[in-house]
Amino acid sequence: MEQFVGRRPPPDFSLQVGRDFIGLTVFIVSQNSDPWDSLGGKFSYARPPNSNTDYTATFDESETIEKIKNPTYGNHGASGSYGTGEDADAGPERELNKIKIPELKENDDVSDAASGGDSRRPLTKPTPEEKGEEKYGEDEDGADDATPAKTTPAPVVDIPDRKVNYDNKGGLDDEKTVATTSVIHWEKVPEHFPVPTESIITLPTGKPEKIPTIQYQFKQESAEAREKRLARLRMVEAEARRAWAGYKKYAWMHDELSPVSRKFRDPFCGWAATLVDSLDTLWIMGMKDEFDDAVKAVGDIDFTTSSRNEIPVFETTIRYLGGLIAAYDVSGGKAGGYTVLLDKAVELAEILMGVFDTPNRMPVLYYNWKPAFASLPKRASTGAGLAELGSLSMEFTRLAQLTKDDKYYDAVARITDALHDWQKRGTTIPGIFPDRVDASGCNKTAEAELASQRAAKLAESQEVLADSSESRPIRPFGDKTDISSSYQGPRHEQGPNSDSNQGGSESGGLRPLKRRSDAGEEKRSYESLTAPSNSLAADESTPKQLSSPNQARSPGQTECVPQGLTAGQYGLESYSMGGAQDSAYEYFPKQYLLLGGLEPKYRTMHLKVVEAVKKSLLFRPMVPDDRDMLFSAKITTRGNFPEDAVTEFEIAHLTCFLGGMFGLGGKIFDQPMDVEIGKKLADGCVWAYESTASGIMPEGASAVACESVNNCHWNETAWWRVLDPLADTREAELADYNARKEELEAIKTQQEKRKKLAAEAKNRVAVGTGGEDELSKEHIAGSGDAGWGDKVTGEDDESSSVGGSTSKLREGRITGRSVPEANGHVEKRLPPPPPDKNADRSKLAGPPASDDTSTPTKTTNLKDALDMNEGNTIERDADQIPLQVEPIIDDPARPQSHKEYVQHRIETEKLPPGFSNVLFPNYILRPEAIESVWYMYRITGDTTWQEKGWRMFEAIIRNTQTEAGHSAIDDVMSPNPGKTNAMESFWIAETLKYFYLLYSAPDLMSLDEWVLNTEAHFFKRPT
Repeated sequence: MEQFVGRRPPPDFSLQVGRDFIGLTVFIVSQNSDPWDSLGGKFSYARPPNSNTDYTATFDESETIEKIKNPTYGNHGASGSYGTGEDADAGPERELNKIKIPELKENDDVSDAASGGDSRRPLTKPTPEEKGEEKYGEDEDGADDATPAKTTPAPVVDIPDRKVNYDNKGGLDDEKTVATTSVIHWEKVPEHFPVPTESIITLPTGKPEKIPTIQYQFKQESAEAREKRLARLRMVEAEARRAWAGYKKYAWMHDELSPVSRKFRDPFCGWAATLVDSLDTLWIMGMKDEFDDAVKAVGDIDFTTSSRNEIPVFETTIRYLGGLIAAYDVSGGKAGGYTVLLDKAVELAEILMGVFDTPNRMPVLYYNWKPAFASLPKRASTGAGLAELGSLSMEFTRLAQLTKDDKYYDAVARITDALHDWQKRGTTIPGIFPDRVDASGCNKTAEAELASQRAAKLAESQEVLADSSESRPIRPFGDKTDISSSYQGPRHEQGPNSDSNQGGSESGGLRPLKRRSDAGEEKRSYESLTAPSNSLAADESTPKQLSSPNQARSPGQTECVPQGLTAGQYGLESYSMGGAQDSAYEYFPKQYLLLGGLEPKYRTMHLKVVEAVKKSLLFRPMVPDDRDMLFSAKITTRGNFPEDAVTEFEIAHLTCFLGGMFGLGGKIFDQPMDVEIGKKLADGCVWAYESTASGIMPEGASAVACESVNNCHWNETAWWRVLDPLADTREAELADYNARKEELEAIKTQQEKRKKLAAEAKNRVAVGTGGEDELSKEHIAGSGDAGWGDKVTGEDDESSSVGGSTSKLREGRITGRSVPEANGHVEKRLPPPPPDKNADRSKLAGPPASDDTSTPTKTTNLKDALDMNEGNTIERDADQIPLQVEPIIDDPARPQSHKEYVQHRIETEKLPPGFSNVLFPNYILRPEAIESVWYMYRITGDTTWQEKGWRMFEAIIRNTQTEAGHSAIDDVMSPNPGKTNAMESFWIAETLKYFYLLYSAPDLMSLDEWVLNTEAHFFKRPT
């Protein structure tokens, strides 16, 4: 048997049949290596008597797998003759011994497999029926209609089974596969920095404080209003059912549906994010059967393993942990009978508790969960996102309430204490925090000073050693000196995809997650940390250090000088209510509600936040109808606020939650002005929806702000000035262009005049009527002018006469410029000089008439005067210098005027009045705008919010609906935006839930009984 191995596979799988042999080539795909192997062989056999033709049938690469798995693929006949089209009954029949080609089985270790199957489900070897195997020569009924030929059976090619990273159930959309050799599971490891039992912060106890009523006391609606509301409610429910059905059919047990391609994606950990995130929505909408199916599936989720190397802590907490807890609460808690929901919440929380095992108990926000790394000491990031750090409290607090286990509350209470301390110490903009936070607990500046001091001491010791080296005995070769006590090596750093210092990283991780909070990737600095201490740090001004990170320092470590939370970006701080910051502020009043008002620091922190927002961030946009509304700006500073503040008057979808936060906080803490501000903030986002061609607000844009909130009127001139900051420069350029244009027009007029005179002279010569008497000196001078004020003259720079023009030209003298010569010959022709912008316009028209009255040299005829005699050409007379050709004068490009520039921007960027730019025109099914609309309706009882919300709903469904669900879109400024094939889990969890509750009975999920986390998951308030 002949074998061969190749580096790369040929493009085809082929079966060759000759007169006395069969050639078969099989390409072997190696799962764990890059090369493809090929195995081939030839087998002798006796051809049937009527088979005289050699042939080769090839199959393209896309058909190879199907033909291996299904021998009858392609309807090639029962005889086993691929691609010949021969009738199976023609000629003597014989049975071909079946060649065993192995089934390509699934790889149970492949994460994010390019298929619709569940990559975590245990795989079993398919049965022959599942494989679709059948013997060559059998028809569909299983009857053998072939007569065995009297030949030696071909030997069996026995090739081992291969693991592949796909199946035929569906498809994974836009994700790379990651092959692993075995499934790794999370394991609980001993803590390096445990909290002593006596130091655990416990849940506040006692009777909840009396909190003012939040919801409006709705009156009975009319029959007409009720019918209208219920009709809208049914339409919202229908869209929710569409989205859920698409997910269940095409992406079940995966994170997200790709609604255009009808495939799935796993951007998180592959733990069925949409399923878990949608649980309480299904219950609230009365989709009981769908809820039961989803709860059963929750029991199959294995939170101890994932294809992703790192767990995104923020997203996992708000979507998964929050979703499980809320589903347990809304379904009746323990009495509801869905205890598996709380069990799975505890299972997930136990895994997440490992992120708090740091010296100061600040969490690692991207958790490398695998035991090899989870068991290593770690420290929180120096560039943590504020929203990610501050948006864990509600979920862990509610879990502590349900399980009666204070360790969950302790974990997040320490974060709140650190933020509270920072707010008291003061930030650059008092009351609010920058978007990046150094949560490491180590003062880098102090570390640098200590390192400098140690370096100086080391240098001194080295000088002493050098001075005494002459008297030191020589060590034997190979002796080693321990310098660990003095050496301080560089800190070891890892890449940007992780947060924790865990001593290494694994390859094969997925690309970094696009997080909803838009938080950037976290830096990770690996520092060797020490064994835990049994006592907490006594300093109350900084997060509590559970051990001293300076003990037993090894080479390469830096000394940690403890500090509290501080700004995480050196020299540049950003403050806003948008991405990377939003939900941290949202949780202050909501956590106050969840704790029954028993923890007063949340009230204090919230009131300081809203005061800072009102003072520094809120602005009123300038719009044509003078609509009274507000937005929140973004400020960037280098620490010298307000002198160096740079303000961006942004219109960001993520900031639209702010209306609901102001309204809710205003009711809780009896701040009527805040409720009014909440209305204006919510209405601003409604206006942003109504302003675009699609009826949907863009992800990110900017507006023109009024100087005064109370005196704001539309000024188109001011709007245009913002759109074109270089308006004055643009107008100056246009004025300069017009002046130069006039000069060029004058030059062109002179050129046309000279061309006309030259043409007239040529015509006279052609008809034989010309002569020297008919040529004026002006004509000859005009026909020889260079066109830019140059004149052809003699050596004494006198005006040339007709007779002298040829000889003077042959001498190569041109006024104002020299002609390069070589051996008496002209090397090249000079271009015309550029016009002088400062020259007098009369000079541009040509030389004035000469006052020289000297008699010109006589010529014998017109041809001599014009130098038109035969032979007087450059080709035949090297001394001949032709007259310069008239230059082609092109008009300079006309600059746009201020008006033209602005109108062009408005047209091409589709800018509505009041917008200054639209940097991010997409929409990803976000909920923040309808969230605030819903809060305003429930708080004020004003039904106009229902009308505003319905216009938003119709626009969203019109532009996002697909057969399988709803898709994010690319450009809301267009009347027909394109779909981007993404349906995030918060579409069902939040957006559709808020729309549904806007038209439900007001007492369904009352704000006086429930509080929502940032993913719109309902937690039961204490009573």
